[in-house]
Amino acid sequence: MIGATVKIKGEVHSEEDLTVEGQIEGTVVLKSNELFVGPSGRVHADVMAKAVKVDGELHGDVEASERVLITANGSMRGNIQAPRVILEDGSKFKGSIDMNEAAPTKSFGVVSNTKVAASGDSAGE
Repeated sequence: MIGATVKIKGEVHSEEDLTVEGQIEGTVVLKSNELFVGPSGRVHADVMAKAVKVDGELHGDVEASERVLITANGSMRGNIQAPRVILEDGSKFKGSIDMNEAAPTKSFGVVSNTKVAASGDSAGE
């Protein structure tokens, strides 16, 4: 866990699930694990993980091999590549979504055939 008063700049690599209540700026790689951005968490990074749940703020591109969930209190700005994407009512998202069934690639920014562009919040405001 990264506590509310902790700030990290650089690359974070882990072989276990990670909860962020503080701040990360850079890159987060959890290839076989989950990232949870807690209510006070602020992540300004590109993320590669098995699953990502955003209940705080995430700015950056996300590649997930299983799913991305942005909760009603969560906010994300960036591009998502994952087979399953869930935007709860009240969540905020600006970016593009690529729900290709294949596992994510090892580099960020890969374009595939299925794309959805979204802006604003999921409540349709």
